[in-house]
Amino acid sequence: MKTHQTSWRVAVVALLVCVTAALSSESTVTLVDSVVKQGAAPRFDPLFPRALTWAGAREIALASADSVAWVPTREETRESPRLQSVLLNSDIVAVYGKPGARNMGLLGQHKLEDLDGVVAALASQYDAANGGRGVIPALYIIYGTCWPGGDIGILPDSVVRQYVEYAAARGWYVFLDHQIGRFTVEAAMRRLLPYLKYENVHLALDPEWRTDKPMQEIGYVTAAELNAAQEMMQAHILENGLPGRRMLVVHQFKPKMISARHEVRTDYPLVKLIHCADGFGAPPLKKNTYAHNALARNIPLKSFKLFLEPTIAGAGWDRPLMAPEEVLALEPRPYLIMYQ
Repeated sequence: MKTHQTSWRVAVVALLVCVTAALSSESTVTLVDSVVKQGAAPRFDPLFPRALTWAGAREIALASADSVAWVPTREETRESPRLQSVLLNSDIVAVYGKPGARNMGLLGQHKLEDLDGVVAALASQYDAANGGRGVIPALYIIYGTCWPGGDIGILPDSVVRQYVEYAAARGWYVFLDHQIGRFTVEAAMRRLLPYLKYENVHLALDPEWRTDKPMQEIGYVTAAELNAAQEMMQAHILENGLPGRRMLVVHQFKPKMISARHEVRTDYPLVKLIHCADGFGAPPLKKNTYAHNALARNIPLKSFKLFLEPTIAGAGWDRPLMAPEEVLALEPRPYLIMYQ
């Protein structure tokens, strides 16, 4: 318990340094890296969105055993919407898949209560490889599955809540991924937005499955649709008084998957758009895909997906699997790493 409290106090100090500096881009920040990690022990203590507001940070600081001197006043900086992101000081390592579906990713191959060891093993590898940065474990859940014909199978709300609450109790994030199918991006977002009421939940869209012919053709989204999705997300956060910034992930491994990519905006104050390099293969192929995504400098926050050996015959995977050190050496460095 004492270790946990100390970790939170250190995290709050790091938060204050970051916010006071009013830094706008996670990709250039290193000044607090040496502060956030204690010794060699894994640090799996994320700042949930509440702590990324001035009020939340003040509450945590004043509740600590030896209260950190509170610096901000000026109406507690008027709850400025220029909130900082957990990505300033931490990397996110996620286990991807669909609950109960062994052929749809690592997450689905394990019962919920058995995920602790799987998640900890992966997070520990990155904790050892990322220097002074912390690690936030996450569950990356396929929420809307594209079926033949483009219909979408929606994960039951009871299952979503079970996983979200289980993750929150452990300090993990949850990403809810919608495959879109034959429907609109707007329809997918309307399904996802209510789950932002949970502080540890973030969202994702996968253009590959925006199709009525899954496994036969690769779908796409437009820049206008991604911008509209971010507008919807920001409006929902504001209208419902939800805390902090939230992330929206978009997947890409083919140029066609995001049309007019140069027109994608990333200036929505409460939404952090994350650009994920998807697709399996040998390291040279995966690095080539990542390099293509890296050309989209208008979407600076990047993600990288890795594929473990599947449970079904004929499915592709990464041979050989890239090590954490190789993943973190990509340019620009990815902040969200997921394993399928």
